Amino acid sequence: MNTGMAANPGLFVLGSFVVACSATVARLPRAGESLQAQAFLVEPGGKGLNLAVGARRLGATVDGLFAIGDDALAALAAPALARAGLPAAMLRRFPGPTGAGIGFTDAAGENCLAVHPGANARLGAPEMREAADRIAGAALVLAQFEVGDDAVAEAFRIARAAGARTLLNPSPFRAPAREILERTDILVVNAVEAAALAGLLGASAPDGEAQPAEWEGLARALHASGPGLVVVTLGGRGAVAVPAGGAALVRPAFRVAAVDTLGAGDAFAAGLAVGLAEGRPLPESLRMAAACGACVVRVKGVFDALPDRAALAAMLGGA
Repeated sequence: MNTGMAANPGLFVLGSFVVACSATVARLPRAGESLQAQAFLVEPGGKGLNLAVGARRLGATVDGLFAIGDDALAALAAPALARAGLPAAMLRRFPGPTGAGIGFTDAAGENCLAVHPGANARLGAPEMREAADRIAGAALVLAQFEVGDDAVAEAFRIARAAGARTLLNPSPFRAPAREILERTDILVVNAVEAAALAGLLGASAPDGEAQPAEWEGLARALHASGPGLVVVTLGGRGAVAVPAGGAALVRPAFRVAAVDTLGAGDAFAAGLAVGLAEGRPLPESLRMAAACGACVVRVKGVFDALPDRAALAAMLGGA
């Protein structure tokens, strides 16, 4: 296991690139309803890209793999990586469409979204084996579920064999394969994802308005599946982190006016990953994570809202 404080830790992100479209509406639409949008934004996105950009802006050395198609949307990828200071070698081109998504954000900043994975679904175990040296050299390997199980399982297998830690954010949610959870060191889920996992385990989950401490029991049940640290994020109610064999830690959310919650969970996960990869204590890493999420919700959009160290310091200093 890679340990110790690293001033510039190496992260490998099993990524996803999505052209993200978001519309601001007075309220979220009902089935069959058309609404007028107050604003519309198109930007480079995807959970994997958000994780990579978020970590890079915080000073981490970031490598990874991102799949794009051969359509017009693919042309947005290379400039986005260049703007973020990420290596162009992270991109892998496949025939077919590039990933794309659409989100709606209401007046309270709440959102709903749908993502078509496109080329992201083409990443598999062979591509992970080709990048084995890069994966094995990372301090922490991050994955999310805009790519397929085979890619995640193989990347985590390589990471574990090399002594690198692994972090999984199973979103968009699907039932994680047993081999993936067994190879996951850090599991980061929101309330909806945690409740879905509870159902798969036959365990009970708190209701949607439960406070962070009420999620400890479920988090400890998840330890039996493999993760040594389970973090449940609850938006404005904060987060709870439950390490196996240790006391649960409740992290309150920073009090900010939420304009757009899209990407807040990705910013949180990036901040947590960088803090832990730097060897920071869990409470400090959680505070970093919460501050990163708070930075993102204050403005519309995600790509330009992901904080750098100066923005993070300003948020931390104001709390």
